[in-house]
Amino acid sequence: MPQLVGIEERPPELTAAIEDYLKTIHALERDGEAVSTNQLAERLGVRAASVSGMLKRLAALDLIVHERYHGVRLTDKGRLVALEVIRHHRLLELFLVESLGMSWDEVHAEADILEHHLSEQLEELIAAKLGHPTVDPHGDPIPSPELEITDSRSRDLYSLTPGERGSFVRVSDSDPAMLRYLTELGIARGTSLEMIERQPFDGPISIRAGDQTHVLGATLARAMRVAAA
Repeated sequence: MPQLVGIEERPPELTAAIEDYLKTIHALERDGEAVSTNQLAERLGVRAASVSGMLKRLAALDLIVHERYHGVRLTDKGRLVALEVIRHHRLLELFLVESLGMSWDEVHAEADILEHHLSEQLEELIAAKLGHPTVDPHGDPIPSPELEITDSRSRDLYSLTPGERGSFVRVSDSDPAMLRYLTELGIARGTSLEMIERQPFDGPISIRAGDQTHVLGATLARAMRVAAA
């Protein structure tokens, strides 16, 4: 199986900025579609001109294929780098929650910093300590040591029809306030949710969680993923 060398042995050109770009491209790729410069600029919070300069650098390192006016795609080499960084990030999130007692809304920013400095030896120790987990605290799949990733089938909560139930399995970790709100409501991964009502025109939904009824906005409901109950 293809695998990258440890952090301490990586070529110096694999900077934290480069790894962040590759991870972001991987997150934005959908069904083989290319990622635009504007998408990257918006997600990373930088100017389009800065993105263009970095893309030239990534292409020179054979980490992406950049077709003018068509966007960028990861090469096999670039995808392996992205998946290794994602593995580090998600293992660190789980370690911070399970071993250090941090809450799920606190760990994303910490893992963003630490993911670039984790050696392969420490990665293996953390994975073993956690029992070689397959998902992080937010339900995102953790790439295997061979840098393969399996995404279980799920759908967004907003897509349920009234009377339909689903088990809450995954949520975006990009907004800590959203995670804190779910915690306040007592909704955690594994909670069984039933759609009661969905208002038209992107209106809010009403759900039942246990013996409690809650009203959630469309943005939050779409960020939450459920599996068949």
